[in-house]
Amino acid sequence: MENLQTRKRNWTRWLVILVIAVLAALFFALDLGRYFTLATLKDQQAVLMKFYEAHTLLTIGIYMAVYIVMAALSLPGAAVMTLAGGAIFGLLAGTVVVSFASSIGATLAFLAARFLFKDYVQARFKEKLQMINRGIEKDGMFYLFTLRLVPVFPFFVINLAMALTPIRAGMFYGVSQIGMLPGTIVYVNAGTQLAQIQSTGGILSPDLILSFVLLGLFPWIAKIFTGFVKRRRVMAAYRKPKSTDYNLVVIGAGSAGLVSAYIAATVKAKAALIEKHKMGGDCLNTGCVPSKSLIRSAKILHYAKRAEDFGLKSAAPDYQFSDVMDRVKGIIKKIEPHDSVDRYTQLGVDCYTGTARIVSPYEVEVDGKTLTARSIVVATGARPSVPPIPGLDQVGYLTSDNLWELTELPKRMLVLGGGPIGCELTQAFARLGANVTQVEMAPRIMGREDPDVAELMRQRFESEGAAVLTDHKAKAVEIENGEKTLICEHAGRDVRIGFDAILVAVGRKANARGFGLEELGVTFNPDGTIATDEYLRTRVPNIFCAGDVAGPYQFTHAAAHQAWFAAVNALFGRFKKFKVDYRVMPWTTFTDPEVARVGLNETQAEEKGVDYKTTRYPFKELDRAIAESEEEGFIKVLTRADTDKILGVTIVGAHAGDIVSEYVLAMKHGLGLNKILGTIHVYPTLAEANKFAAGEWKKANAPQKVLDWIGRFFQWMRS
Repeated sequence: MENLQTRKRNWTRWLVILVIAVLAALFFALDLGRYFTLATLKDQQAVLMKFYEAHTLLTIGIYMAVYIVMAALSLPGAAVMTLAGGAIFGLLAGTVVVSFASSIGATLAFLAARFLFKDYVQARFKEKLQMINRGIEKDGMFYLFTLRLVPVFPFFVINLAMALTPIRAGMFYGVSQIGMLPGTIVYVNAGTQLAQIQSTGGILSPDLILSFVLLGLFPWIAKIFTGFVKRRRVMAAYRKPKSTDYNLVVIGAGSAGLVSAYIAATVKAKAALIEKHKMGGDCLNTGCVPSKSLIRSAKILHYAKRAEDFGLKSAAPDYQFSDVMDRVKGIIKKIEPHDSVDRYTQLGVDCYTGTARIVSPYEVEVDGKTLTARSIVVATGARPSVPPIPGLDQVGYLTSDNLWELTELPKRMLVLGGGPIGCELTQAFARLGANVTQVEMAPRIMGREDPDVAELMRQRFESEGAAVLTDHKAKAVEIENGEKTLICEHAGRDVRIGFDAILVAVGRKANARGFGLEELGVTFNPDGTIATDEYLRTRVPNIFCAGDVAGPYQFTHAAAHQAWFAAVNALFGRFKKFKVDYRVMPWTTFTDPEVARVGLNETQAEEKGVDYKTTRYPFKELDRAIAESEEEGFIKVLTRADTDKILGVTIVGAHAGDIVSEYVLAMKHGLGLNKILGTIHVYPTLAEANKFAAGEWKKANAPQKVLDWIGRFFQWMRS
């Protein structure tokens, strides 16, 4: 059915093209253009005026029909037609008639071009047009209005160009009619004095064109001024100090806060950094560092169980869970100096330990002391989200915040959540010897990855002894005779799961409220993050955000990325502002095998209707993976259907988080698979898989007919 509709649409396109081509050919073949010259208009003015007096409405109808057809087909002669409108109808009536005729004709040209070309152009150049599309969606009215006001831009080019953008047809018509009105008036007025005109080119003097340019810039000036007024209105209630203690005050010393303060110190700005808990934030103390340390210890235990895979008869490590947790704490201690007060003090940053409260756009209180600053960066991070499950608060649940206080391994561990944190810790605790049950309310774990990836990981967890329960919705927690039980709903019935410890890993919630932003009128997104513009600026123009508190990504590397934009815009925004760029954002779930991704996966490509090809390369064919006995997994590359341009990559395998970086670089700088294929990779390495994946794409897209002819040539050479 879909193919039939596509075929029908294509036939309609060809029919429209044929009609346009025939009409245009007739126009030139019959030399109809001779009727739309200034000389002809002057010669026939008296005849046209007499006909108009005798048949007023008919004349207007014929005139509008001819004008609309000429504008719709982008035929030459529009300027003469406009002059004719003034010569025949006079200034007032001529302006009205020409305005409607030209706008209707332009809109028809716009609609025809959109029908014929938009889908192809948007599909072919989708990535390159993304920024233009966003600009049009946001400021399309201003762009079009400016172009219409300045007569030096050919109107037919504007019609065709705007048709390829997302601007709505109704807006196109309305803005075109208003935007073309000044130029229409000038030409119609000139038409009322037809005898004095020697050529259409002389109607627009340089001074008049300059006036139109200034008029075209007016909407942008008005927009900038309106934004300035809005910002002034927000700031009007607060007294700006004559001088400030700091150029920048940063609240929160996690990844985003540390990078923001570091950038300020690097450019010799005076900065303050406030942290109420521990320097390094969640990543160092309760997130990335401790979890990866625990995962590593668990992996070594798993290697011991796989001793025969490596030619060893047995390996039975003697370990205590408390020693593993001591190692985790020791690793945190090793990394702490990188994020310490001492280090940042040496960099020139004033570090404060305490609870911050923003009392004005220029003032931050911390434990009774008021710091003044020109700008503020809020980098307060996020905390584990705990669902309102009845009875949960009675069992002493664990989260990624307090998990690291465990000294004894729970015999039965229940992990609530199938996202990255839940999956990583499900596998780690199963390998450490706990009986782990993972509960996820969605149809599969790792919901943002493709189904084949989620299924591979589910099978891996279960092969290592973990029970993975999907489509199980947690309803309540009960304690009966000291036995802790989670009650879930599955397939319309209750399922009871006993546990000794329950880890809640269902996501994170932004730390966005409770320190003064609400009182300043800062707005928030539906997910609880702070609302910012493309410069990471809040509604209060000198307060910026970065990291988990800003969203949309909750990764340490995303927080550091945002921090550069927030800090630079806060410090240098009066001279130059930079829009935050999320186009190529990678991430990794550090299970074993790791799951890394950048760009689109197959699920997203299907949802967005992207025309793509998938190339897969299994690690079981890679020499280094075979040598390492790490053959599980694959690389899956999505490219455009007709080019080697990379749309997205999913890697499941050992060290996938390291391997994916080559694709991140390639996508960032527009390099395709041919460039990766032509790059020397060290042998034997896991990174070679990228080159072999590119080779698989090349093989699938080889020109078979050419190769057949080459084969015949070599056969002839042998004969």
